[in-house]
Amino acid sequence: MHTTISPFTLAPWKEPQPYGHPLCGWRGTSPEFGEIRVLLPAGRDAPNSLATEVRGGRIPPAVFETRGLHTEVVRRPTLNRSTLRVGDAPVRMDRNRWAPTRRGRSLRLTYLGDAYRLTALDRRTYELVRAPDPEDPGVRVTVRRSGLGGSRRITVRTAGRTLPADISLAVLFTGVDRSVLTGRGAIRAGLSRVLNLWAESQA
Repeated sequence: MHTTISPFTLAPWKEPQPYGHPLCGWRGTSPEFGEIRVLLPAGRDAPNSLATEVRGGRIPPAVFETRGLHTEVVRRPTLNRSTLRVGDAPVRMDRNRWAPTRRGRSLRLTYLGDAYRLTALDRRTYELVRAPDPEDPGVRVTVRRSGLGGSRRITVRTAGRTLPADISLAVLFTGVDRSVLTGRGAIRAGLSRVLNLWAESQA
């Protein structure tokens, strides 16, 4: 199903759990796709693993998971050592870590034959583009975070006829550390991981 959809917003939410860290993330409603929720952390607690999940009534579930020792010192899954699934299908991911431009550093995704590109526009905004093919003109989904504290909001806008999987993929990355998609962000993320690992080793 393709459809042209209205802009919608997601707001932060938190839900205490009997054991472990509370669930938190983003929640909102799309007029066309119903309630959408981003959960972090998702699934059972597992050593050296951190995951974010998207759920919704009319979009396929998606899970982004990172594995490795570095998950002990980060708050969100990272693009390093990660896997992504939409429904039961794996999504292939690839990026050029050394590209000098933001477009060059984009995360490239392949899902059921569709090619996507996730690009950071600035620290608060990114876009997911599904490439056109002979039968479809493609789509552009822009996701922007605004506000501070409890007034934070994420606005999702699309240009083109949208697939449910487009929305799952786009909103999923609100719960993923995307900093390495910019040159400065990659430097900050690398330094932060080194410092955090050093602090953990001294504890």
